Amino acid sequence: MANLDFHIVKRIRDQIAKGNDRIALKYKVGNVWHGISWKQFGQQVDALSLALLAQGIRVQDKIGIFSNNMPQWTVADFAALQIRAVTVPIYPTNTAAQSAYIVQNADVRVLFVGEQAQFDAAVSIFDQCEQLELIVAMSDEIDVGEHPFAISWQGFITNIDSQHKQELDTRLDQANLDDLLTLIYTSGTTGQPKGVMLDYANIGAQLEGHDHRLSLSQSDVSLCFLPLSHVFERAWTFYVLYKGATNCYLQDTMQVRDALSEVRPTVMCAVPRFYEKIFSAIHEKVAKAPFIRKVLFTCAVNMGAKMAVCHQEGRKPSLVLKKSYALADKLVLSKLRALLGGKINFMPCGGAKLDETIGRFFHAIGINVKLGYGMTETTATVSCWDDKCFNPDSIGMAMPGAQVKIGENNEILVRGPMVMRGYYKMPEETAKTFDEHGFLKTGDAGHIDENGNLFITDRIKELMKTSGGKYIAPQMIEGAIGKDHFIEQIAVIADTRKFVSALIVPCYDSLEEYAKELNIKYHDRVELIKHHQIVEMLEKRVNDLQKELAKFEQVKKFKLLPKAFSMDDGELTPTQKLRRKVINDKYQDEIEEMYNDKVEKK
Repeated sequence: MANLDFHIVKRIRDQIAKGNDRIALKYKVGNVWHGISWKQFGQQVDALSLALLAQGIRVQDKIGIFSNNMPQWTVADFAALQIRAVTVPIYPTNTAAQSAYIVQNADVRVLFVGEQAQFDAAVSIFDQCEQLELIVAMSDEIDVGEHPFAISWQGFITNIDSQHKQELDTRLDQANLDDLLTLIYTSGTTGQPKGVMLDYANIGAQLEGHDHRLSLSQSDVSLCFLPLSHVFERAWTFYVLYKGATNCYLQDTMQVRDALSEVRPTVMCAVPRFYEKIFSAIHEKVAKAPFIRKVLFTCAVNMGAKMAVCHQEGRKPSLVLKKSYALADKLVLSKLRALLGGKINFMPCGGAKLDETIGRFFHAIGINVKLGYGMTETTATVSCWDDKCFNPDSIGMAMPGAQVKIGENNEILVRGPMVMRGYYKMPEETAKTFDEHGFLKTGDAGHIDENGNLFITDRIKELMKTSGGKYIAPQMIEGAIGKDHFIEQIAVIADTRKFVSALIVPCYDSLEEYAKELNIKYHDRVELIKHHQIVEMLEKRVNDLQKELAKFEQVKKFKLLPKAFSMDDGELTPTQKLRRKVINDKYQDEIEEMYNDKVEKK
C-alpha cells in the first residue's frame, strides 16, 4: 500500500472538505446533545495543530491524551497526527504512578487532560517527567490554578501565527505511511505496560479491510462509549470518521442506557459484558412475567432464530415463517431492539469471547452483533463474524490481508499489514513476540475449521494446572458461570490446587431483590451472603450453569465477596480483565479456607 489512499489524515481532511455543516461529532452537556459540524471540526483540529507547532513540536514527537471520551479527545488526536506527531493515549482511570510511567517511557512533551482528576494527577507527576513541558486542560471546568506549566485549551490555541500555517502545509505534504501514528500501552495482567508501536500503514490496512467486510455510510451514527484510550474504540472512531459518519461521545459510561434512546445509534462497539448484562436483565424480567408472556417471548425468539438461520444460509423463508416472524417482531422483538435505541444495523463486539447462547439470542432478536478478535498489537481486528457462514462458537473469519495460522501448542499466529512494528524501546520483548517467519504470537490457543472460522480454545498464558495435572482454561469457566444475572464477577482459582474453586461477586441488585421476596432479614451485605438460603440458591445456579463442563473443570466450591473487584484496588486492568495475582494475594485467606475444609463438596 505505497500510495496514501488510506492515510487516515488525508481521508479525514477529505471528509472535512466536503462535510460542511453536516454533523461530525456530538456530545452531551446536562441533558442536551450538541453537534460539531465537519467544518467546525476541521477548524478546531487546524487551530490545535498550529498551537502544537508554536510549542515547537517536531516530527514524531509524542503528545499524550489522559481523558475520558469527549470530542476534544479526537480533536487533539488528529491535531497531533496532522503535524506528524505521535499520539499516546492514557487510560482516564490510571493512577498518577501508572500515568507517570507512560509519560516518561514515551517521552511525552505535551499532555492533554480531560477532567480535574486527570489534571491533578498530571500536576503531581510533572516534576518526575523530564520531557514533559506543558499540561493542557481540555475542559473549561478544570481549575488550572497558578501552575506555570499548565494552560487552558483556549489559552493554548491563541499562540499561533501565519508562519505556523506554512509549516502545517509542509507537514501535511510530507505525510508518510511509515510514520509512527500512536503508542498504545497495553494494560497487561502482569508486569509493566508495553508501548505498542502502530503506524499509518497499520491503520490504513484496517480501513481497507473493514471496507470489504462492513457497510457504513455518512448517514450512520455511532455511540462512542468504550474508552478511546483502548485500541478497539479508537480504531473504530477512525473508521467512523473516515466514512463520514457521526460519532457521539459519551463521557459518563453510567449514562449509556439513556444515551441509547437519545442518540439511537445505528452502530456501536461494545464488549461481551455489555451484552451479558442486557441478556440477563431481559431474562430476569421474563422469569417474573405471567405465563402467557413467557410463552409469547419464547415463541418470538424462536421465530427470530429461524429467520436468522435463513439469512445466514442465504435461504428464502417460507411464507408461514415470514408471517409468523412479522407478528413476533411486532409483538416482542421490536420492543427488545428498542432497548438499544431501535435503529442498530450492526454492533462490533470485542475484548473477549462472547458466549454463543448470547450471540445467538441477539441475532434472533434482529441485532447483528459482529464478534471480532484482535489485540492492540494487531491494530484491533484480526477476525470477525461474517454475515454469511456465521458460526456463533467461533470468533469469525480472518480479515482481508490477515494471515492466520496455528503454531506450536495450538497457538494462534498472525502476520499481515495490521501487525504492529514492535514494542517501544523494548527490542528483546519485540523479538520474543514474533516467530522466525515474522508471525505474531498471540498467546491464545485455537483452531481453524474447514470453512475458515477461527476458534479460541484458551489463553495459553492463563492456563492453570491442577495438582492432578489437568489443564484448566479459567476464562471459559468464568464465561459459562458469569452470564447468570445473579453473578456480577467471578475469578476462578485452580493453579496447583486439587480442584477448581472460585471467588464470586454477586449482582447485589438482583440478590437484594431476591432476599426481599423471601423476606430474608440482614444488616449488611456480609450477613446477606452468609445466609444459607442465598448460598444454596447460588450453589444450585452455579451447578446448573456448568453442567456442560468436564467434571475436572467444574467449580466445586466458591466464596461470595461483599465488594466488587475494581481498578482502584488494582484487581482489574483498564479493560476489565482480572489481575489474578493481585486477587490471589488479596483473598489468600478466603481461598485457603475453601481448600482447608475436610469435606469436599461434590
